[in-house]
Amino acid sequence: MAAPDLRAKLDSLLLQLLGDLEELEAKRAALNARVEEGWLSLSKARYNMGAKSVGPLQYASRMEPQVRVGTSEAQDGLQKFWLVRAGTQTPEEVGPREAALRRRKGLTRTPEPDPSPAPQDPLNWFGILVPHSLRQAQASFREGLQLAADMASLQSRIDEGRSQVRGLQEKLKQLEPRAA
Repeated sequence: MAAPDLRAKLDSLLLQLLGDLEELEAKRAALNARVEEGWLSLSKARYNMGAKSVGPLQYASRMEPQVRVGTSEAQDGLQKFWLVRAGTQTPEEVGPREAALRRRKGLTRTPEPDPSPAPQDPLNWFGILVPHSLRQAQASFREGLQLAADMASLQSRIDEGRSQVRGLQEKLKQLEPRAA
């Protein structure tokens, strides 16, 4: 590859990298705003309900995660991150739970517990009528989780772009040794 072609590719890669850095900075600012909003809403809920009504003593004895992080690697080697809600099922999980037919009449048997019950909303740990500020805090933290997954994907793309820039700079140095 000729030096002018390398320079043009390096310029376009640097512009892409600067755009990605700008987007990452905007997402960081949005994440900080969401987290701050979430903590403010949570403190309002503690004030409204009482400090002892919103705290670790109200947590369930066995907590189940509401979301998990999914990852995949694209063809160009970049890592992609996204959030998967706990209630969603993969195609392998959809279908009948029993292979045999069930008898409708006759001996009654106790129903088998569902192996994967639907996740309970954590707000229900604090009562039925929770303040709106507690719901706002939950929404803010969920949005923050989505932003964090987007930022992780973006950071992966930035790291890959930086390594490509370094590689192009090395090739350019080899093609054009500096005259002393």
